[in-house]
Parts: sequence; structure tokens; C-alpha cells
Amino acid sequence: MDENTRNYVMAIVLSIAVLFIWQFYFAPPPKEQPAQSEQSQQTAKDVKAPGAADTTPRPDAPAGGPPRPDSTAIPGSAPMPAGASRESVLHASPRIIIETSRLEGSLALKGARIDDLILKDYRVSVEPGSEDVVLFSPSGANDAYYVEHGWVGDGTAKLALPGANTVWSTKSSKLKPGAPLTLTWDNGEGLTFKRIISVDENYMFVVRQEVENKTGAAITLYPYALISRHGTPEVQSFYILHEGLIGVAGKEGLQELDYEDVVEDGPFRFKNIAGGWLGIADKYWTSVIIPNQKVRYQANFSSTLSGNQPRYQTDYLLDPVTVQPGATAQIEGMLFAGAKETRLIDSYAEQNKIEKFDLLIDWGWFYFLTKPMFFALDYFNRLVGNFGLAILIVTVFVKLALFPLANKSYASMSKMKKLQPEMIKLKERYGDDKTRQQQALMDLYKKEKVNPASGCLPILIQFPVFFALYKVLFVTIEMRHAPFYGWIKDLSAPDPTTFFNLFGLIPWTPPTFLMIGIWPLIMGVTMLIQMRLNPAPPDPMQAKIFAWMPVFFTFLMAPFPAGLVIYWAWNNTLSVLQQSYIMHRHGVPFVLFDNIGFGKKKDSEAKGKK
Repeated sequence: MDENTRNYVMAIVLSIAVLFIWQFYFAPPPKEQPAQSEQSQQTAKDVKAPGAADTTPRPDAPAGGPPRPDSTAIPGSAPMPAGASRESVLHASPRIIIETSRLEGSLALKGARIDDLILKDYRVSVEPGSEDVVLFSPSGANDAYYVEHGWVGDGTAKLALPGANTVWSTKSSKLKPGAPLTLTWDNGEGLTFKRIISVDENYMFVVRQEVENKTGAAITLYPYALISRHGTPEVQSFYILHEGLIGVAGKEGLQELDYEDVVEDGPFRFKNIAGGWLGIADKYWTSVIIPNQKVRYQANFSSTLSGNQPRYQTDYLLDPVTVQPGATAQIEGMLFAGAKETRLIDSYAEQNKIEKFDLLIDWGWFYFLTKPMFFALDYFNRLVGNFGLAILIVTVFVKLALFPLANKSYASMSKMKKLQPEMIKLKERYGDDKTRQQQALMDLYKKEKVNPASGCLPILIQFPVFFALYKVLFVTIEMRHAPFYGWIKDLSAPDPTTFFNLFGLIPWTPPTFLMIGIWPLIMGVTMLIQMRLNPAPPDPMQAKIFAWMPVFFTFLMAPFPAGLVIYWAWNNTLSVLQQSYIMHRHGVPFVLFDNIGFGKKKDSEAKGKK
């Protein structure tokens, strides 16, 4: 086996190795299965074993105040029978219905927790008849997830305070926009607690806590709010997406903690801060508690272990409130529980002056690219009614913006292609003397004012755009289940077809790395055409590697979101049109079939040798 053949084989082997390494370590995760999609949809039917109590820890008190209560000191809710369903848990205690145009669920009068929410606008999958996404589930059900507000004493007096087993009273039967819910509880010792909860047409709740002091002495209480999640949800574990505990802790800035972070290294606590918010983020859904932005508080991200199940909690504890005899004190906070819709979150941030609330969406380090990319796509989607068409339109504008830079690159490549016969002559003249051959080529490039590295520029300049679009497709809920045309029902998921089962004609599901759909094939063909327009590398080994690149990228891009593959194919097509125009201007023949390896390519090369 000669050296060229050996190098050729090695190039193929290395390409396949890189492909497998990419698939294993870096490729986007496969599309979620309905049974466990969208961050543990809370549809499981199992509940805790008999005797298991609700031991949600309450927040820390500030320095000088009472210590953090031990979890066993918190009253537990009555255990549910083994095998009870989520619905059985919901029916086990009196509830108030929550109903808006976008939410449905209920609030438990026992504990006054918001622990049952369903997102009416979103489905688990694109399949017809798919169930609505479930966000919250009550304590006692598997994967419980809920929000609680309350008060903690200062430790100087034994006060009966509302807790998880407190049954509140109300005259209302439903919480809906424009009709707040008022809950009341009298501790029988001179303190009356009220909780007024309102909700808007989207996902924002306002919770106002009041305490009336009819005792003969002043009392000091600490208001708190917490989000508790039982069990570790299924996450995608992909480096460009954060899923887990999240918040903006005042001047400490954005905090993104994975579930394993708080298990292994927690708790994470921030004292004496003002502004910000705390929550738990899934890929598309989230719950966030938002304190009064002007009141100082301490924030806590923590995890506890109950049996074999971890419980994650994020909470805040406000500075103390002293209530004089005969007076009433109140404190107000907000709860966001719903889908991470960009424009909605931005509007809440602006209206309520919530510090850095837009960071709830993981725009990443290239925030300055990804968010403008989203707004451009969203604008054209509203204009034409299809995100796929919006991608095509935005690609055209990106090409126009980069036209001068790409034009210069394509002009240089056209000159190189025109010099191809001269380059072949130099190669024949100097034979195996690589040093003199390379020096002669450099002199030729200098004489004709050609930059041999210019061919890389069109690919390099589109990488930032590529990444920004990929990020938008991957993290924004607006792209979730957004259809294109034909078989593409979800632009954020890979092309569901594959060549290896003849696009569904053979009843066989290939492994992930063989899911080469129609759009990846189109992308590969357009890339092949574009690369054939470029001058062939003088080195045979480089030429062979470049010849295999379209095949390599076809496999590489296949698992990516279909919207990204459509963008790449369309971008390649526009590049071919742009490059062919520039070649025509520089007098370089543009014979398509010759360039892609058919027709009279060998004859033309033979003429060049003469």
C-alpha cells in the first residue's frame, strides 16, 4: 500500500472516529419520549409509601434569629394509601379551582399551597391527542412540585403559625383573573392570618400575606416563600442548556445550580441582598418566586434526602416584620409558574421592575447574538405565519449583511480557480520537490493577489450565526413543536425520516447515527456543490479530505434540529448562487455538472496539463 492510499484510508477512519465521538459526547440528545418529556410531566401514578410525611424544610432565619428548623419539626400531611394516583391525592383534601385562559388546576386549602397546575396551551408531544403539560403536583404524589408561602417566628415566643397541615377558610370557590382568592386562618391566640392570591391571564400570581395582631404585645415574624420539588427530574444534560435551580441573588448576579450541585456542594446561601428572584427551571417551563424588589432578604438553594428521594428547594426569607398590638402588617410577593415565553417574560421584567428576569431563558454567553436572532425570527414568523419560512428570510438578510465580506472571499477563490491550470503546471514542473513547489505557488498567489486561505472565510463567518440559530432552536419554547411543511412537524427536533429504512418503507428504526433524513441529504448535496465550485487543493490528501467533507457533515448534522439543517441547506444554496455570479464576473467558467464530478471534468484537467 503506497503512502497516498494509506493516508486516504486513514482519513476515512479518522472521519468515522470523529463522527462517533461527536455523536457520543456532543451531539444533541434524541427527541424526548412522550412518557418522560418536558421535564418529568408529573403523570406517574405512584405515591409515597404509607406513613411518609411531608417534611418540607422551611427557610433559614437571618443571623441572630432562630436556627433553621429541623425537617422533622415541620408537621407532615396525612399519608396517602399505597398505589393512589395523582388524582386521588388531589381529591383527598378540599381545594379551590384555579382557572384562566392558559392555566387550570387547584389550590389546596390544607396548607394553602399552589400545587396543581396544568399548562393548557402546551402538549407533551406533537402527536394528536397528546396530553397537556403538567407543571405542579401535590405533596404525596410522585414527583411532587409546589409553592408555599408563610411566616417564621423570631424564636422569642411560641406562636401558633400556619403550616403544611393548616386548613384555611374562604368564601370563594374559584381563583381566576379579576377575582382574587382570600384565605383566612385564626390561630386562636389573637393572631389572624390572611392570604390574598390573584392571577393574571398568563402565568403570574400575586400573593399578599397579612397578619392582624389582637394580642397585647408586639410580635416579630419573618415572611418566606419556597418552591419544593421532590425527586430529580429527567434533564437533557447538554452543555448549552441549564436545567435546575436558578436565580438572581441581588448584586451576586445570576446563579445557575445543577441538581447534583446542591446535592454534592449545597446548600448555597446569600444573605442581606435586595432585588432578584429564585426558582427551578426546566427546558421550557419554570416556577419562580419573586420577593418585593426593594426589601432585603436571604436566599437559599438546598437539597435534602427523604428516604431514597432527594428534595430540592429554593426559598427566600425577608427581613423581620414587627406587628404592634391592634395593627396589621402585610407583605407582597409574586409567583411565575408557566412557560418561558420570551416576550411575556420581558414584559413582566419591565412592568414589575424585576431585576434580570430575562435571564430566566438561557440565552448563553452570546446573548448579544442569540436574543436578536430570536427577535428577528419571531418578527418574520408573525409576518408570514411559519418559523421555517422565517428562518429562510432571516438567512437572506444575514447573507446580505455579510455580502461584502463573502464577496471578497469568493472573488479570491474565483481567481484561484482561474489559476488552476498554472498550479497544475507548477506541480508537474517541480515534481516531488515540495519546498520549491510550495514557494512557486506562494509567488503565484502573491503575483495574482490571491489569498489561499480565503476559502475558509465563508464557513467561518457563518459559525456565529449558526450557533445563535442553534441556541434559539434549542432553548426557546416558541420553536418547540413549530412546524415547517411536509414531514417536518417540529423544527426544534431532528428530521424524523431516514434513508436507511427508505424513508419509512422498511419497518425498521435505525440507530441514532444512521437517522439521515431528507433534509440532511439535501444539505449534503448543496454542500457538495458549493465545495466543488472552490479550487481543488493542490495536495492530494487535502483534496480527498475535502471530497469526503459533505458526507461527513451530512452524518454530523443529521441529529441537529431540522430548522438548523434547513438553514444550512438554504445558506449553501444562496452561497452557490452568489459564488456563480462572482465567477461569471471574473471570467471563470461555471459548468455545474463538471464541478460536481460529472461530464468532462477529466478532459478539462487534461487540457490544463497541456
